[in-house]
Amino acid sequence: MKTNDIMARLQAKYPLEKEYLQAVQEVLESIEDVYNQHPEFEKAKIVERLVEPDRIFTFRVTWIDDQGEVQTNTGYRIQFNSAIGPYKGGLRFHKAVTPSMLKFLGFEQTFKNALTTLPMGGAKGGSDFDPVGKSNDEIMRFCQAFMLELWNCIGPDQDIPWFPLWYV
Repeated sequence: MKTNDIMARLQAKYPLEKEYLQAVQEVLESIEDVYNQHPEFEKAKIVERLVEPDRIFTFRVTWIDDQGEVQTNTGYRIQFNSAIGPYKGGLRFHKAVTPSMLKFLGFEQTFKNALTTLPMGGAKGGSDFDPVGKSNDEIMRFCQAFMLELWNCIGPDQDIPWFPLWYV
């Protein structure tokens, strides 16, 4: 594996995804020497498969605010790798959420799960919804609308989103 060659291809393909590209570069640089001692990895194109998500879901989330106005946000679920089990990863709701951020987090979640021996793959999801300044009812309506869209992509043997209770 030549990290520079792989990074050049990814940078050409995803020029605006800075967070994702930085995470991939850091991981590839840290494994390059060990990886290159195993020609079977290169033959199987392990790195090329690890650096691309399996699938990316993008969907509209429509919900009603406290004034009765219809609001629309964008929801995402990025399923990165399920080689050792169903996808697992959190949900992030913040105005700055982008596909690049979620790809970076999903990529790292894959390694986090594997290195902690959790037999699950990596994924991340979220929305550009900003809960700051929203009422509890607005947050509830948004979350319900988000899950009504996301439920088609998830399930106990497929993808398990994690949402910390301290967000609630």
